[in-house]
Amino acid sequence: MKRMTDLLVATLLIVILFLPMLLIAIWIKLDSEGPVLFKQKRKGQYDGHFTIYKFRTMAIDTPNLATDELQNAAAFITKSGHFLRKTSLDELPQLFNILKGDMSFVGPRPALYNQYELISKREQFNVHAAKPGLTGYAQVNGRDLISDEHKVRYDAYYVQHYSLWFDIKIVCKTVTKVFKQQDIA
Repeated sequence: MKRMTDLLVATLLIVILFLPMLLIAIWIKLDSEGPVLFKQKRKGQYDGHFTIYKFRTMAIDTPNLATDELQNAAAFITKSGHFLRKTSLDELPQLFNILKGDMSFVGPRPALYNQYELISKREQFNVHAAKPGLTGYAQVNGRDLISDEHKVRYDAYYVQHYSLWFDIKIVCKTVTKVFKQQDIA
């Protein structure tokens, strides 16, 4: 049921958002050197790896680290990137990850392949059994502003209490947070 919902909604959103995504791609190309899409290796379900897609918001010479691990991360963010990150529009290409089956709309956010401490903590609480999500329970409870320990607790709670109704509540809360631009570092 969840996979069918993901496929249906992702397809519908790609059709509806095709023109805005095309305009974002043109803006990125005009704003800075490099590709439109940012691709990065992430941890998937059951410790598999996949390539996540995002609109590129940082300079092409940015080190391959989590943003919170970069010294002076703001110096690497492009002009278009500031807006795309603040509005979460940089995440739209992940609709294709959902179509491919690498991700779901709701689930724990996929860790970078080199976030070993976070990955280890998630394995302890069986979080790795869930398909990564475009949004998740940790995102609506602090997102970039909470510790890995808190993220893992929220992710574990989600895995243990999954339901369609819980997913709908998380999606609604995500939309509210994005429009209010809350919890974005």
